[in-house]
Amino acid sequence: MKMKKIKFLATFCMVLMVFACSRSSDDTTDDTPMPVDKSGNLLTTGESANDILSNDNFTKLKIEIAHVTGFRPTQEAMNEFVSFLRLHTFKEEIEIVFLELPSPEVEDFSIQEIADLELENRTVFNDGETLGIYIYFADAPSEDDEEDEGLVTLGAVYRNTSMVIHESTIRRLASLSVQISNADVETATLNHEFGHLFGLVNLGTTPINAHEDSESENHCDRPGCLMRAELQFGGSNKAKVTQLGDTNELKSSCSLSFGFSMIFATCV
Repeated sequence: MKMKKIKFLATFCMVLMVFACSRSSDDTTDDTPMPVDKSGNLLTTGESANDILSNDNFTKLKIEIAHVTGFRPTQEAMNEFVSFLRLHTFKEEIEIVFLELPSPEVEDFSIQEIADLELENRTVFNDGETLGIYIYFADAPSEDDEEDEGLVTLGAVYRNTSMVIHESTIRRLASLSVQISNADVETATLNHEFGHLFGLVNLGTTPINAHEDSESENHCDRPGCLMRAELQFGGSNKAKVTQLGDTNELKSSCSLSFGFSMIFATCV
């Protein structure tokens, strides 16, 4: 009888050990973070236009302002930007979060390099009813700048929820005029570029009325329109569009640029 009891207890202990190991394994699995689905934020410019504008799929915008240390945008521009979004979208909940990053210590940036930095550092993505946006404020100019021609890039959109603002260039140019502040140029750049994320003009959102500039693709031909190829801060500063050639590499759909005497919106 004793032998039977010993065998039973040994078997019972083994069952308990197996059960305990199984529970421990399950607990470890539960604690493992789920992979983030980034696919909805890796589309082409304009593909999320309806999601940004409407509340059909997403009711909240969460915008990550990633900025190099010392190159955070002005609060005035951020306030104007949020007001712009509230005015032109149905989103009632808009959250701005700041992500301070060390300088990559480069002389200039290509769009591909900006995109690579995004993959390394971006933390805000689509999540449930929240649509994630990423805007990087860089401490170096674009590699496409043509200093000899007085043409430099201020910002560019390159994916459906991604944008770069060349903050160092904005500050340098704003310092040349007593009439234009950092906030003025930041706001104009943000709003114009975000207009392309809205799908404007004919870049994902079908126009109600024909208003696309025949000479400047994805820009408006109406006076006073934000998406005109000509933007004006004041004085005699004007703008025009220059077409870029096709390429198989990642590129911006629109780059808002500011010449020393002109502002340029360059789109492909």
